[in-house]
Amino acid sequence: MIKSIAHASFLVEDVSRSLTFYSDILQIPVNPNRPDFAYDGAWLDIGDNGQQIHLMKLPNPDSVEGRPAHGGRDRHVALVVEDLEALAQRLEQAGYEFSRSKSGRAAFFCRDPDGNAIEFSEDFTAPAQR
Repeated sequence: MIKSIAHASFLVEDVSRSLTFYSDILQIPVNPNRPDFAYDGAWLDIGDNGQQIHLMKLPNPDSVEGRPAHGGRDRHVALVVEDLEALAQRLEQAGYEFSRSKSGRAAFFCRDPDGNAIEFSEDFTAPAQR
């Protein structure tokens, strides 16, 4: 019944700082059509199929303290990328830490400036095919 994910939302403390991470480092384009909500934020376009990441500057009820060091053991969004190693180099140059997938497949996890976990891989297949 469910065909796709329309968007994933992240709560952020500083939209400008988050856009540096998502738009500059991850190279996700900002969608200019975000309505004028009562709170600051941004919409980011993932690929050309209408999927998005929504950044929302709202109070975060979740503590970033005590989360697992490896983002694969925390709630996260998984994104498909064109070149995993090129992204790893951009993250390293910008000072962001990441951890490789514990399963041995070509994937890694990092956290955005607000502690939200993101998984990156060039190819996501069904678990039985990994």
